[in-house]
Amino acid sequence: MITANPHKWVENYGDYLFSIALLKTSQRETAEDMVQETFMAAVKALPGFKGESNEKTWLTAILNNKVIDYYRKKDLLKNADTYLQETEQSFNSSFFETELSPVGHWTKSQAPQPWVEDADKTITQSEFYRVFEFCVSKMPPKLVPVFLSKFIDEKNAEEICKELNISSSNYWVIIHRSRLLMRKCLETNWFKN
Repeated sequence: MITANPHKWVENYGDYLFSIALLKTSQRETAEDMVQETFMAAVKALPGFKGESNEKTWLTAILNNKVIDYYRKKDLLKNADTYLQETEQSFNSSFFETELSPVGHWTKSQAPQPWVEDADKTITQSEFYRVFEFCVSKMPPKLVPVFLSKFIDEKNAEEICKELNISSSNYWVIIHRSRLLMRKCLETNWFKN
């Protein structure tokens, strides 16, 4: 059984939790507050810590619940359906042919390119992470919580829809758009030749 040591939490997990909170909120001050709230909630819940998981996993779960609460309070995904409908035409025309060829074909400038890494160039995970964070920060805010829940937290569609109070159809549209935006951003800022 694992025991918790709250005196070492800030030193051992503070930076890690902060990076997660910053990625998910894109706001430094909000991320700092969330980490602080996570530690306070963990101290209160310490008598219930059974040691079935390690401290890092337990604290991360508490932080993830704080993030979900943040998005719920902010009501960021309120009217997601309206937002998706209002932006559908401009979004699609940014990536796909609309008039000259059959709808759904990539425009020449937006067609996916092979992602090739230069063999002579050493690429580090932290550099990629900075670019990934940049790409997330450039996404429309209504897409971010769904994208991160799916691809960072690895939650399933049903769970995400329930937590974020969105319909299944909105979920799939958001996932589609966020993938396209992430791909384009990574191609431009990471995989460019």
